[in-house]
Amino acid sequence: MKRLAFLAVSLLVLAVPSLRAVPAEWTNPFPPFRIGGNLYYVGSQDLAAYLIVTPQGNILLNSNYVSSPAQIRQSIEKLGFKLRDTKILLVSHGHYDHAGGSAEIKRLTGARYEVMDGDVSVVETGGRTDFQFAHDKSMWFPPAHVDRELHDGDTVSLGGTTLTAHKTAGHTKGTTTWTMDVKQSGKTLHVLILGSPNVLDSYKLVDNPTYPHIADDFRAEFATLKALPCDIFLSSHGSAFDLQSFYDRLQKHDPNPYPSNRDYQAYVAERESAFEANFKRQQASRK
Repeated sequence: MKRLAFLAVSLLVLAVPSLRAVPAEWTNPFPPFRIGGNLYYVGSQDLAAYLIVTPQGNILLNSNYVSSPAQIRQSIEKLGFKLRDTKILLVSHGHYDHAGGSAEIKRLTGARYEVMDGDVSVVETGGRTDFQFAHDKSMWFPPAHVDRELHDGDTVSLGGTTLTAHKTAGHTKGTTTWTMDVKQSGKTLHVLILGSPNVLDSYKLVDNPTYPHIADDFRAEFATLKALPCDIFLSSHGSAFDLQSFYDRLQKHDPNPYPSNRDYQAYVAERESAFEANFKRQQASRK
């Protein structure tokens, strides 16, 4: 029995990423709360996760870091719901800080995992086919089977709630921005949950052999993002929409607490400028 227990532990260690310095805000707990309608925040201080509650079961968006499922479960239970009622699991993009806990969430719930094309291989290999980090073991995570491959414009529906998947590739080949409507104070509000428009310092934007069209995808992403309606701006990272300030406004019963379209457009514009500056530097360096 001891030998079998040792083997099980060894296999678990091999399945998770190497220990690396993880920002404290990724694992620091954050009070779960109702955003509006049937949409709830169940993530950490910075790694955002969202629960959409319906009469036919719930949808979870993002499983976060490999150790996050326990925190997500605790947050869901504090709100009075059950993790086991999760019927569908979605993800913003296939990096270990957003998809690392997916295998465990699927094990605990049996949820149907739906992922945008472009990131399917990445999540099913635990990061080993990522265009940038395939050979970086510290970026690997437990592989999880994908039950449905999504494409740009596909919808995910459950219990009267529908989310639309917008392919906003660049940060990964399948980065997804999600939109949905919620009813709040008699109004229908357009919720936008941003995937990620970020260009990492290590990204090669010019003559990239593993992602030849990365710059084109980023530009297409920004065009898509600027055209989407947004009454409530959310993202895969709480820092993008100032989660703490948003939460504080809700606690003070601010009549207009939500990160707005103005906040959203300003953030997208800043990220687009950062991309273009990075692209120009790399292009000049090549010449």
